[in-house]
Amino acid sequence: MQDKCLFEYAVIRLVPRVEREEFLNVGVILYCASQKFLQAKYTLNEHRLQAFSSTIDIEEIKENLKALEQISMGDKNSSPIAWLDITSRFRWLTATRSTILQPSPVHPGLCTDAKETLDRLFDEVVL
Repeated sequence: MQDKCLFEYAVIRLVPRVEREEFLNVGVILYCASQKFLQAKYTLNEHRLQAFSSTIDIEEIKENLKALEQISMGDKNSSPIAWLDITSRFRWLTATRSTILQPSPVHPGLCTDAKETLDRLFDEVVL
């Protein structure tokens, strides 16, 4: 049996109107230090989003989600944050913020394969 590794994750929430505190889960960020893994996975269901807010700029949301993904992968062409080490990038991505894209609290768990766990969590909390 393979050894289990500690991982941490946060759900990416889309909050179209912060004052209403309603949100859609649109992605997951997963970090596993021992596997040197940090990745964000997301999707936008535009039909559901339109039900929340007919005035939201979907293209801007897509750009912001893409930026989160690039930072998680350490794409140094995307942002100065992407130059940080993997742990610092995860902490920055999951820092509490009051914007249209917000991370949930960070949750821990154990896994054998971080990518597989990311896919499972994505299916459970987003799709």
